[in-house]
Amino acid sequence: MIAKDLRVSVRSVERRRRAWRDGGMEALRSTGPANSPTITDAQFTVFEAELGKGPTAHGFDDERWTLAVLLESR
Repeated sequence: MIAKDLRVSVRSVERRRRAWRDGGMEALRSTGPANSPTITDAQFTVFEAELGKGPTAHGFDDERWTLAVLLESR
């Protein structure tokens, strides 16, 4: 019932309950994002320049494109 109300998995509820039982409220505090960006500053500079060129420079006929499509083409 709790998992359904919160729209999360039962396993997630069990993990959080166990953490609370073992470590109290402090154990429930966020430790930040699970993943750190894997792009370097140099890669970001190139990426930003490519985005600035717009979709037509990358073979798209209109403005409908996504970040995922651009990354796949590299």
